[in-house]
Amino acid sequence: MNDRVLDELGFYLLAGAGGEGPATLMAEARRGEELGFGTGFISERWNVKEASSLTGAALAVTDRMRIATAATNHNTRHPLIIGSWATTMHRLSGGRFTLGIGRGIAAVYQAFGVSAVTTAQMEDFAQVMRRLWRGELIVDHDGPLGTFPVLFLDPDFDEDIRLALVAFGPQTLALGGRAFDDVILHTYFTPETLQRAVKTVKDAAEQAGRDPAGVRVWSCFATVGDHLPEELRLKKTVARLATYLQGYGDLLVSTNGWDPAVLQRFRADKVVQSVPGGIDHKATAEQIEHIATLIPDEWLEPSATGTAQQCVDRVRKEFGYGADAVIMHGATPAELEPIVAAYRASSA
Repeated sequence: MNDRVLDELGFYLLAGAGGEGPATLMAEARRGEELGFGTGFISERWNVKEASSLTGAALAVTDRMRIATAATNHNTRHPLIIGSWATTMHRLSGGRFTLGIGRGIAAVYQAFGVSAVTTAQMEDFAQVMRRLWRGELIVDHDGPLGTFPVLFLDPDFDEDIRLALVAFGPQTLALGGRAFDDVILHTYFTPETLQRAVKTVKDAAEQAGRDPAGVRVWSCFATVGDHLPEELRLKKTVARLATYLQGYGDLLVSTNGWDPAVLQRFRADKVVQSVPGGIDHKATAEQIEHIATLIPDEWLEPSATGTAQQCVDRVRKEFGYGADAVIMHGATPAELEPIVAAYRASSA
């Protein structure tokens, strides 16, 4: 049997809104490792998906698989808290932790009284973390990250901890190439957008004097096979994309070169307006069926759907478009099992 570790594949723990809740994470992590995934990713939400807790649980029940945050936000914890957390996870796991950050949504920060994130802040953050992990004493830091009289963890530190960045726009993609080890793209990027994003990351790495091949670009790719019930498939595809359109539709539409008039019709729809929160979490099956009529097939195309083999064929195209690795997004390891089996069979 082909039991190669699939370092080029990842999945999300507690995919989407978190399914049945955080208690399912441990079983998902174990199963993902058994299937051979290289990395399990954890996204943070403000309710019961707190990243440091989930990271510790996932690393504690696995032995080989890497665990990465994709993403947490650097502005919700003090830099020393984040630096200590990352070092603790790194040593707890024998070097299997990746600290991944993202920009987040400015409107949410404003509502919660948290300052918005800038590209300059994230670059300063990466530089400060690497200095702290080298055991440096930082005195009178005054930069985009903030003003700190002293930043210091331990003079004996010499930690090689991977840093990841969830990136969308060209400035953030270029930052990923300059200062991070992994760059994680957004779901439902068209092939053209993926190719452009990879080029932006790799060019920026080269311009910064880094090896472009050393910066790993992940395609975050919705992978939903037709072995799942139709109602669940719609929730994982249509409802998921609709939730992105609710949160930052203008950015996604402009990035992919889609028709903004379709987005305006989506937003004006009475069913969309009636859903009290994220569509993937709050909409009924009937509402999702209606919302499916508002989203063009073209917008849902950048995803792996159909039979297990059709899913594998579409995932493999992402590598052809330049991705170094692919996150099979939006499904649990159990839901991905037949697709992983087909992937292994076609790799033999």
